[in-house]
Amino acid sequence: MFLILEKGQSARQCLPELQEGHTEQDKAWLQEMVYGMLRRLPILQFWLRKLLDKPLKNKYKVVEHLIILGFYQLAFSRVSAHAAVSETVAATRALKAEPLKGLVNALLRNFIRQNLAELPVNNQQIEYGLPKWLYKRLNMAYPQELATINDAMLARPPIWLRVNQTKMDRREYAAALQEIDISFSTSDEHPDALILEKSVDVTALPGFDDGWFAVQDGAAQLAAYYLDPQAEERVLDCCAAPGGKTCHVLELQPKLSECIALDVDAKRLERVQENLQRLDLQANLLVADATDIETWWDKQLFDRILLDAPCSATGVIRRHPDIKWLRKNSDIQTLVDLQKQILASMWTMLKPGGTLLYATCSILPEENQLQITDFLEHNSDASLLKITQDETKSRPGRQILPGQGQMDGFYYARLLKS
Repeated sequence: MFLILEKGQSARQCLPELQEGHTEQDKAWLQEMVYGMLRRLPILQFWLRKLLDKPLKNKYKVVEHLIILGFYQLAFSRVSAHAAVSETVAATRALKAEPLKGLVNALLRNFIRQNLAELPVNNQQIEYGLPKWLYKRLNMAYPQELATINDAMLARPPIWLRVNQTKMDRREYAAALQEIDISFSTSDEHPDALILEKSVDVTALPGFDDGWFAVQDGAAQLAAYYLDPQAEERVLDCCAAPGGKTCHVLELQPKLSECIALDVDAKRLERVQENLQRLDLQANLLVADATDIETWWDKQLFDRILLDAPCSATGVIRRHPDIKWLRKNSDIQTLVDLQKQILASMWTMLKPGGTLLYATCSILPEENQLQITDFLEHNSDASLLKITQDETKSRPGRQILPGQGQMDGFYYARLLKS
């Protein structure tokens, strides 16, 4: 928590290193504690402020995070109160903060004595576990749906599998899971998907090494269907890493004339190559800046472009709760400007009659409907190819909210170039 909140590292950066050398059970516990604290941070900080007279500073700042861990265990976990207190106090030794052992013990016992976990807070933003800026934006955009959105953000997401149809169909892979008593459900909207009912080690599932399936949320799986690639077409997946959508496009249409996966980050493109290799698929990978097409574009137009635009990622907070604390309100306009720039660049590379699918894992209107409305107003050769029947020029695209159909929050808009 200290590395995430004080140093700005993502959980993806720092958690795996901290889990090294531990058993699978301890790794899972560590992730549960970190993710749980990130989900509930405002209420944990609220309790800390009630009990701690003065903030801890300098080398003892980390002890505040230790105390919060104790609060989380007492309020939200199945750890016994005795174990939560004793183990949290003992951890001061590992943090070289033994002089504060008595303080930590006193605060945790006061927490229990005052029964703080059961007392009302009377502040919806704190109860929802959201930073103030995000609470205000979501409350303005979705006043009726906010409670449902927040419940989904706090929930543990299901594992979605996408069966690789170049290897087998969903029915065949479902039979393989049934043989080892793995429970799952299906989705009518996702013909290649299985939704696992319990968390499992996906690398131990049948056919992982042979590329029988990929892990990909149901909302992200819709991209390839909406793009609808056809044989002999030239397709670009812009901002492609980590490659789930690229792979799905190739699974749906193995007879493309060319598929280019572009990303500005060479390290992240390595993930794309790993996924392609495991699934036995091929694409041309290109490290390049999508806003500077003169440095890499060969002037050959594309039939279809998938633009998975850089975004706030507010739709996937249930999977990555650190997003709430790493993202800032000032980031949103910066992202909107970047999306606009990339969208304009991609449009110049699309054939007349071609399709561009704009996608984000955001639920903020500025990045989604308002972005596409602005684009349609300023590009006379662009029109809306409806994904849903109720789309209009002023409300374009499909906004999926977290938890709908067990999916992450996602946005799609499909544009036709005249």
